[in-house]
Amino acid sequence: MAGVGPMTQDWEPVVIRKKAPNAAAKRDEKSVNAARRSGADIETAASSGTSLNTKRLDDDTENLTHERVPTELKKAIMQARGEKKLTQSQLAQLINEKPQVIQEYESGKAIPNQQILAKLERALGAKLRGKK
Repeated sequence: MAGVGPMTQDWEPVVIRKKAPNAAAKRDEKSVNAARRSGADIETAASSGTSLNTKRLDDDTENLTHERVPTELKKAIMQARGEKKLTQSQLAQLINEKPQVIQEYESGKAIPNQQILAKLERALGAKLRGKK
């Protein structure tokens, strides 16, 4: 077959490449240094457009805390429980809650829950919410 004619290739060459680096690999210190050496553009936090969001967050003065049990409610629960001569654990058992829940309400650490307050009002026979 050597003398039949010119040899031609019937297929196209296949090029195998590595995967493109993901976002975490692009921020890797080694890749950043390589980009600096090659003169490529390096995007920093200041140039990525986050400065507007950062300024907005710095200017935000809103207090993002949960509402806690007010002092009047704490005192009302303690007073009503004292009038019924109940301990915290007895009251908790009456309303089917853990004793820790009553302790948190009386110490002011609890986040007010209307269902628990309703249970407390029924068990203590006292108005704890709203105007007295």
